[in-house]
Amino acid sequence: MARRVLLIEDEPNIIEAISFILSRAGFTVHTHEDGTTAMAKVRAQRPDMIILDVMLPGRSGFDILRDLRSEAATATLPVLMLTARGQAKDREMAHQLGADVYMTKPFSNAEICAQVRAMIGDDVPRDTPA
Repeated sequence: MARRVLLIEDEPNIIEAISFILSRAGFTVHTHEDGTTAMAKVRAQRPDMIILDVMLPGRSGFDILRDLRSEAATATLPVLMLTARGQAKDREMAHQLGADVYMTKPFSNAEICAQVRAMIGDDVPRDTPA
């Protein structure tokens, strides 16, 4: 069974690109665009990992990450923060709140695939081009 990734991102081009990249690599990708209802989506989807933007409508990715780490059911869920905010203070805040990986945009397709594989296991075929 394919591993499930929940992409919480509000930029249509990024959603399309990451969904395509990860789907081709054998992952099932679900998307959500609103920070306000993101936790409800996480609870409903029960993903294997989350790719989380920082700047979202309604609530920030930092707030969502704080909520994820405060609930027993999601406290250890792997989270990759993917954001245009590359300042050291943002990176530090993400790690203090419990982000597993912090990546900045623009990103490489291969790097996204490699990080997802590293975070939730490598039970998808490696020969699928990224």
